[in-house]
Amino acid sequence: MNPPMDKPANDPVATYFRHSMSAMESAASDERLHRAIRTIADLIENIFRSGNKLMIAGNGGSAGDAQHVAGEFLSRLNFDRAPLPAIALSTDTSVLTAIGNDYGFEHVFERQIRGLGKRGDGLLAISTSGRSPNILAALRVARELGITAMGFTGAEGGAMKDFCDVCLFAPSQETPLIQQIHITAAHAVCNLVEYAMFGKRA
Repeated sequence: MNPPMDKPANDPVATYFRHSMSAMESAASDERLHRAIRTIADLIENIFRSGNKLMIAGNGGSAGDAQHVAGEFLSRLNFDRAPLPAIALSTDTSVLTAIGNDYGFEHVFERQIRGLGKRGDGLLAISTSGRSPNILAALRVARELGITAMGFTGAEGGAMKDFCDVCLFAPSQETPLIQQIHITAAHAVCNLVEYAMFGKRA
């Protein structure tokens, strides 16, 4: 067994965790962020209660978040209950590559929303920069079709904030920290929806 290594004076692991904690502290005291979480939870609850579905879109790490959130709604977060209709638009490689090849990557979400979405549905669009062309295209078509458009982005918001009915701004400009705040905020949204719809106290 190797002897334990001495901790360096400026340990990058500890430094990263402190930086992460600072970002989460900012989020914990950001009332604008909290209002957005509550508003998005109310909108998603109304979408589900009306018999409609939630579509979720993102690229890269945000695609992973989209799939994570869909799993929390379709399966469960805190307790056993009926599944809630949520679909991540980043999961079907045949669809993504067909649309990307035939129409261009900018249209991989927009095309799915045109085919799968309907008035009364919801779209949760996730982009740390707020500038992803395929996310902007998705939000534009959501507005065109009467689909409630909700966004998760970073502190600056980019162009996507102009196409959302409500937009959540993570109080950071660093992609990993924005993503960390996004998944925590998504858990808070799902928590509120789950308790509101299935009769247990939050």
